[in-house]
Amino acid sequence: MRSWLFLMASLLVGCVGPSDTPSKVHDLRVLGVRLEPPEIMGPSCDGGIQANFALFPAPVTLTALIADPAGKGRALTYELRACASTDDGTCSRPGESTRLAFGTDAHDGELVLTTRPALTQVGDGGFLIQSVLAEDPFKGLGGVRMPLVLHVYAGTEEVFAQKLMVFSCKLFPGQIANENPVLPGITLPDGSAWLEGTPPTFTGRGAVALKTPDLAPYEVPYLVPSIQLLPVHLQESWRLAWYADHGAFSPESTGGVNGGGAVSANVTAWTPSSSDAAGSVRYWFVVRDGRGGMSWLARSAHFAPASKP
Repeated sequence: MRSWLFLMASLLVGCVGPSDTPSKVHDLRVLGVRLEPPEIMGPSCDGGIQANFALFPAPVTLTALIADPAGKGRALTYELRACASTDDGTCSRPGESTRLAFGTDAHDGELVLTTRPALTQVGDGGFLIQSVLAEDPFKGLGGVRMPLVLHVYAGTEEVFAQKLMVFSCKLFPGQIANENPVLPGITLPDGSAWLEGTPPTFTGRGAVALKTPDLAPYEVPYLVPSIQLLPVHLQESWRLAWYADHGAFSPESTGGVNGGGAVSANVTAWTPSSSDAAGSVRYWFVVRDGRGGMSWLARSAHFAPASKP
């Protein structure tokens, strides 16, 4: 079975230092990369995944969630590259990678790019997807994953974010292509929904409890092939990463299933730093479905420290 590889589809390579708190976003970060669709599936595996190459050049929309809180709206340079090897975290090996996009107009917020990675050619003019398949130890069983690496930089700051584009073929009748998860919302301490455009006020320096609605109804079952080409039934278990540009979250990541098989609740708490002054705080909630799908919500709140006696 190859389900472990699905976890690689949401790895982000960032510039968080050893003394940083990952949930406190104070410098240039790429907090998430979403592909739409996250998987392109051919209608049949007759003839192997190669028989579907002609169907794979459909356009793919890449959306990156960029946070640059200290940049004060500065322009950011970006480069999107594709390569053959999943262990090439920067897609920079000569003859094995190629540029898909370049620009100097990215900013704090969302960067949206449309590309056709399956049409990418490298080296001697061959298609990159053929090189990806050649490097795949399972030769396409369960799909192949093409690394896309977004490089964002300004001044002395830079960040690399890797996302794996999944190309697969339908092996079983009940097998369907993955879709990105959609987070149904965030629940405030009073039980109400945290609505976009309606910032709450968090008063005092105590912890603010936050959670999601029950995600079980949104987590779908799916099929992957075993080495014996038998269907393996799996169930999504979404994980959330919690971020803010002031204060920090504990825990910083929630959800998923632990080693004992127990489902972790998506419950956390945000605590302002002792030095935070009154003002606006931005929050990002990034959800991953464990097999390459990703999305996020962005919210803001007013922070008001307790009045001095």
